[in-house]
Amino acid sequence: MTAEQSADPDVATGLDMLLSDGALGPLRRILPGGAGLRMAAKLATKPVTLTRRGAGLAAELAKIGVGASALEPGPKDKRYADPAWTENPLLHRLVQTHIAAGGTAADLVEDAGLDWADHERIQFAVSNVVDALAPSNSLLNPALWQEARKTGGASIVSGVRRLVGDLATKPRVPSMVEPDAFTVGEDVACTPGAVVLRTPVFELIQYLPQTPTVREVPLLIVPPTINKYYVADLAPGRSIVENLLKSGQQVFLMSWRNPTEEHAAWDLDTYGSAILDAMTACEKISRQPSTALMAFCSGGIITSMLLGHLAATGAQERVASVTFAVTVLDQAQSGTTGALLDPDTARQAVEASQKKGYLDGRTLAEVFAWLRPNDLIWSYWVNNYLKGRPPKAFDILFWNADTTRMTAGLHRDFIDIAVANALVVPNATTMLGTPVDLSKVDRDMYVIAGIADHLCAWQSCFRTTQLLGGESRFVLSTSGHIASLVNPPGNPKASFRVAPPASRTPTPINADAWLAVAETVKGSWWPDHADWLGQRCGGEVDAPAELGGRGLPALVPAPGDYVRAT
Repeated sequence: MTAEQSADPDVATGLDMLLSDGALGPLRRILPGGAGLRMAAKLATKPVTLTRRGAGLAAELAKIGVGASALEPGPKDKRYADPAWTENPLLHRLVQTHIAAGGTAADLVEDAGLDWADHERIQFAVSNVVDALAPSNSLLNPALWQEARKTGGASIVSGVRRLVGDLATKPRVPSMVEPDAFTVGEDVACTPGAVVLRTPVFELIQYLPQTPTVREVPLLIVPPTINKYYVADLAPGRSIVENLLKSGQQVFLMSWRNPTEEHAAWDLDTYGSAILDAMTACEKISRQPSTALMAFCSGGIITSMLLGHLAATGAQERVASVTFAVTVLDQAQSGTTGALLDPDTARQAVEASQKKGYLDGRTLAEVFAWLRPNDLIWSYWVNNYLKGRPPKAFDILFWNADTTRMTAGLHRDFIDIAVANALVVPNATTMLGTPVDLSKVDRDMYVIAGIADHLCAWQSCFRTTQLLGGESRFVLSTSGHIASLVNPPGNPKASFRVAPPASRTPTPINADAWLAVAETVKGSWWPDHADWLGQRCGGEVDAPAELGGRGLPALVPAPGDYVRAT
């Protein structure tokens, strides 16, 4: 999430996988179970291969022992950046031994010749174990002793205290940010606005225009149903909402209520109906017959189904355009999703959330962290526990730690859609009593994905352009799931890829074909999106002097009350 990496769909994990692990726990993924037995059986039939791998490892260990091995960590491997890892003979040999053993384990996975699903399970388990056993995570890490000498031992006391504190409560992973690093409404979620509609399910925030004139058609942001809405309104200068306001948009945003067990029955229809209610309010306040939609991740899944409903009922003209941000609608071959989410696992996950009435957001945060253990677990293990230091303040990770629950009904429906991959089959699922056929949706759409997204692989996001019937513009941002979205202008390293106009109509039919013609554009994708959106939101009118109107008064200042609920 925090570092740009090359695209690799085989390590991506879908929302449905996250949701099943959130109910059953992440440990399930690390235990290979039947896949491990099948791997052992396969390897047992290949004694020559086993002997060759064993001999190769023994030979490499012998080289390491006499200091003749050429194995070295990658130049970008920050775990071994300290010179002591190469200058100290013992530490250097430990690193080389870890690399040799990890490489042999990975080779054996390939040698086994497992089917795709078992291969994904074993590869994930092996990589997690290898990462955990890195010498940098041990008490031999020179950074531990350097920090202890510098602080007179206080860092060790601090590290132990932090470890005990983190283990005491969920999520039981190293803290990635201090709980008081930011304050909601003061330095995140602080763009001026007001709540203009409150229902049991959501609050609708209307933001104060920041330009003398605004576009006629309002823009409604539908955030994900996991975590709070302010992923779209982080710190000033990094806020998507703020940027849209400065580009002349009338911006509305839904702040979902953090549900409890009493809301267990809320399902996809409940949330689809809520978006319709929000659209009606936007249209009423702005006196317009349509609304532009911008949806994030799981909010995009619900929005796509609502578009199917509107198309079926002859009402899709109410949507001026739609933006899908890091949203996967086609679940086929989305990395480990299909490998790890079988019907029995899905059933167990749904039963677990039904018993509680909701899916615990803190467990989801733990699952999320284990998807990228080197970045989100072990780097903080070293910083917090071995060095005894507090984690740095980072608004994205503060948002990530501000978890919410998901209702059992919504969890069940998301899992059902994923297992059946129901959105790619016309009429295979319903929204508000209407069969959903996404090919009938003819709205223009802007689809944004991140090249290093480990949750929603960009190739899976791309397939959205082939599911819906409208004209599409696909943009591939740098970085991962959230960092690809929080991409404010001004970063000299920022860039995105987009197909040139000559190859854009029609959009290339698959991700590889698209990538072959895509060109790199320097800068953030935010201005590109603002220009695209501006062309679909009507002419300019004077900005409203006050928020709300036509029976929908401003109730409380933004960010409202729901975002503060725990």
